[in-house]
Amino acid sequence: MARLVAVTACPTGIAHTLMAAEGLEQAAKTLGHEIQVETQGSAGTRNTLSDTDIAAAEVVIIAADTRVDTARFVDKPLYETATEPAIRTGAAVIAAALACIPAPVASIAAGLRIVGITSCPTGIAHTFMAAEGLEQGAKSQGHAIKVETQGSVGAKNTLTAADIAAADLVIIAADTQVDKTRFAGKRLYEASTKAAIHDGAALVRTAITDAKVTGAAPSADPGQQAKAQQATGRTSAYKHLMTGVSYMIPFVVAGGLLIALSFAIGGINVFEDVNKGTLGWTLNQIGKSGFTLLVPILAGFIAYSIADRPGIAPGMIGGMIASTIGSGFLGGITAGFIAGYTVKFLSDHIPLPRTLAGLKPVLILPLLGTVIVGLLMYYVVGEPVAGALAMITTWLKGLQGSNAIFLGLLLGSMMAFDMGGPLNKAAYAFALGLITSQVYAPMAAVMAAGMTPPLGLALATVLFRNRFSLDEREAGGATAVLGLSFITEGAIPYAAKDPLRVIPALMAGSAVAGAMSMVFGCELRVPHGGVFVLPIPNAVTQLGPYLIAIVAGTLVTTTALFFLKRPLEIKATLKANAS
Repeated sequence: MARLVAVTACPTGIAHTLMAAEGLEQAAKTLGHEIQVETQGSAGTRNTLSDTDIAAAEVVIIAADTRVDTARFVDKPLYETATEPAIRTGAAVIAAALACIPAPVASIAAGLRIVGITSCPTGIAHTFMAAEGLEQGAKSQGHAIKVETQGSVGAKNTLTAADIAAADLVIIAADTQVDKTRFAGKRLYEASTKAAIHDGAALVRTAITDAKVTGAAPSADPGQQAKAQQATGRTSAYKHLMTGVSYMIPFVVAGGLLIALSFAIGGINVFEDVNKGTLGWTLNQIGKSGFTLLVPILAGFIAYSIADRPGIAPGMIGGMIASTIGSGFLGGITAGFIAGYTVKFLSDHIPLPRTLAGLKPVLILPLLGTVIVGLLMYYVVGEPVAGALAMITTWLKGLQGSNAIFLGLLLGSMMAFDMGGPLNKAAYAFALGLITSQVYAPMAAVMAAGMTPPLGLALATVLFRNRFSLDEREAGGATAVLGLSFITEGAIPYAAKDPLRVIPALMAGSAVAGAMSMVFGCELRVPHGGVFVLPIPNAVTQLGPYLIAIVAGTLVTTTALFFLKRPLEIKATLKANAS
C-alpha cells in the first residue's frame, strides 16, 4: 500500500476539479492505496495538504489544466497530467505515478562522475552556496563533480558536451526552471538549492539512489524528439491561456449579471445620463467596471503563468492597451504571451551584480517588460489585431442562414466531443472572449450545447432503462441536475464506458442545440449558470426559442442513444456467443 497526495485544478475550478479528485480517490481505494486530494477551485482551496501530509507521501500527483505551484513538493517524486485522464482512467494515472517512485538500491556506488547545475530566482547567494555544497558533498564521498552555476551574471563553469557525455549522474539543485534537454538519456535528480546548502553530502547520496533516466536517449529518432517538443509547447501554451481564462471568468460572471440586473431594474436605456444616480444606472456602471478589467486580467495572468509575478504588470498594462485601442480579447491574448515571454527572456539574459539583483523582479523586469510590450502593442501588434477583431465581430454579428448554422454546429460539436477537454475549453474560451466585444450569440450556443449531453443521457436512462446499468440509472437524476447547471462533465461517466456509441450521440444533440440557438439569434450575457440564470431579465434574449433549442438538442441526443446503444441483455448474449 502506497501513500499518495494529489492536487486537482481546472480553469473554471468547478466540475473537472472535483471529478478528477473523485476519480483519483476511487481508483486509489480500489487499488488499496491511501490518497489525500487537494482541490483548487473557484471557491478556493479545499482539503489543503499539510506539510505532514506531503512529507509522508511517496509520490505527488498533479491533475490540472491550469498552472499549479509545485514548490512545496520539492524532493518528492512528481507526476503531472490533465484532469481528463484522472476522471476517465484514475487507476492508470495512479499506476503511472507509482512508477515514478525510484526503486531502492542495495548500496551506493563510489567514484562516480557527476555534473550539476545550481540556480535560484535572484541568481545570487543561493546559486553559489548550493554549488559549493554539492562540490563538498561529492568530494567527501570520493566522487568527481563539476557544477555549472546559472546566476545573475550568466552561466559560469559551463558544462560541455564532453562533460555531460562522461557523466554517470546529473544533479540539478535549483529554485527556477532549468532546461534539461541536453541531459536526455542521463540519470537525473532534481532538488532545491536549500537541500544542497543544508547537506550537500546527503543530497548526493539521495541523488545516487533516486535519480531517474530523463527524456529519450540521445540516439532516438530526431523527428520523434521534435514532435515531442512541439507537443510540450502546445500543452504549455494551452495551460497559459487557460490560466488567464480561469482568472477572467469571475469578472465576466459578476459584470454580466450586474449589467443584466441593471436592465431589469431601469430598462434598456438605463445607462443614459438621464438615469444617473438611480440604482439601475449604478449597477450598470459597476458591471461595466468589471467588464473593463476582463482583458487586462486575461493578459496579466497569461503572463503570470509564463514568467511568474514579474510578468503581471507588463501583461495587465498590455491588456489595458489592447482594450483602449480596440483589439479586445485577441489583443489581450497577444499582449499576455508577448509580456510573459519577454519578461522571461529578460530575466534569463540580463546580467546584474549581486548587489543589484534584488531590483530585478520588482523594478527592472516590470519596467522593461512594460515598455517593450506597450511599444509593440501601439506600433506593431495592436492595430492589425484590432482590425482582425473588427472583421470577426462584424462577420459574427451579421451571421444569418447557413453561416450561423455552420458556426453553431461547429461550436456545439466541440462542446460535446471531449466534455471539458481541450476542444470543449477552446470553444468556451472563444465564446467567452467575444463577450468582451459585445458579441453574445456564440456564448448562448456554447451553453446550450454544453447542457444537452447530460440532459439527453438523463432522459435516456428514464425512457430506455434496458440500455443502462443500475448504477447509471440511479445516477440519472444527478446527471440531469449537472446538465441544468451547464456542467457538461456530468456525461463523462457514461461516455467513458461506451465512447464509440455515446459520444456521437452527444455531439449530434449539441450540434443541433448550438445551430438552433444561432439561427434563432439567441444571445447570452453571462458565461455560466445554466437554467438558473435564464429567469434573470435580459440575461438571455429570445428566451422561448432558446429553451426550444435546448429541448431539441436533448431529444436528439436521447433519440440517437436509442439507436446507437444496444440493450444490455443483447450485449450479454453476444458476449456469451462469442466466448
